[in-house]
Amino acid sequence: MKSAVFVIPFALDSTLRFLEGALASEDIRWGVITQESPERLPARLRKRLAHIERIDNCLDAKGLAAGVRASAGPLDGQVDALIGILEQLQVPLAQVREELGIRGMAVATAKGFRDKSRMKDILRSNGVPCARHHLAPDGPSALEGARELGFPLVVKPPAGAGAKNTYRVDDMTALEQALAAAPPSAGAPVLLEEFIIGQEHSFDSVHLGGEHLFHSISRYGPTPLEVMETPWIQWCVLLPRDISGDDYDDARLAANNALQALGMVAGMTHMEWFRRPDGSIAISEVAARPPGAQFTTLISYAHDRDFYREWPRLSVLEEFSAPERKFACGAAYLRGQGMGRVREVRGLDAVKEKFGEIMVEAKVPRIGQPQASSYEGEGYVILRHPDTAVVEEALDEVVRTVEVDLG
Repeated sequence: MKSAVFVIPFALDSTLRFLEGALASEDIRWGVITQESPERLPARLRKRLAHIERIDNCLDAKGLAAGVRASAGPLDGQVDALIGILEQLQVPLAQVREELGIRGMAVATAKGFRDKSRMKDILRSNGVPCARHHLAPDGPSALEGARELGFPLVVKPPAGAGAKNTYRVDDMTALEQALAAAPPSAGAPVLLEEFIIGQEHSFDSVHLGGEHLFHSISRYGPTPLEVMETPWIQWCVLLPRDISGDDYDDARLAANNALQALGMVAGMTHMEWFRRPDGSIAISEVAARPPGAQFTTLISYAHDRDFYREWPRLSVLEEFSAPERKFACGAAYLRGQGMGRVREVRGLDAVKEKFGEIMVEAKVPRIGQPQASSYEGEGYVILRHPDTAVVEEALDEVVRTVEVDLG
């Protein structure tokens, strides 16, 4: 039996769903490393773990390595795999694997995925179309980069995640104000990217032994950056049922070339890319982890396969068989209008009555629930049907019908 350690800094709902999927594999012995009290993990999951180790900071490779060593004894003296879903964890996980001789992604590869400036340098040097960028260690360098790239620009940290601290600037005055509010430095540079106009998509994939085994393509509406900049916008993600046509040939080619250039060997990835109005494509960025924001849920429903179980088995046992895409699937993200806590939810009963047969999952905003800190919003509705048009039309009606008031 293989033994594995799952690093879970905080008991977030999304992480616990992956943990539950991991524990479904009875041929893997699991330990958890966390920053929180073990009691934060649900009792139904705790009792199925061989060990729980608490450390002060899961992002600190030295402390994490000590936690893995302490976990080895309760795991019958071995740790065959070390995994985590958070993007911020991928480099420290790789550092610990390298130090302790655990199989998995190398440090250099993890850094290529984590540092978005380094990533784009790698992609561009390998002929992969991607957003033009400039990494600035100080204000003058940022202004020089802006003059070179032109406006509008996207300003972000080079090692960001989930569109946090990412925003658009439209002119030099706005950029100067942003730099004054958060001056870049050699230790905390700022990444400037061209603002790509077009339809945004994702390319979520599975690799094993350096081979591309599976991918899923989805479409955002509107883009995550637009959502971040406009708090009241409710947005959607659509996974069309058929992604085999030549409409996606160039995206598949670019994605595979990108992942090969970045050194992807085994695991799941989440790539964001754009289709420009002229038909060309550009890759925005890639993460060497399972997708968040309910994408793993959507992929599971679209293929009738639980990817919350598939990813741990892929990571630990190196097992995966590509499933058939049987359904179109989509999520409507419910975001509150105003500030504060959820005060009222309107239109949900009408949505349930009309689309109940194709509504496969929902997180309903609770009265009194605090305002969400991420662009996912206060809740979501997931719809599934064999016909893509049915799902697309239903998603549009959900975001127009359901209203979440904050106050």
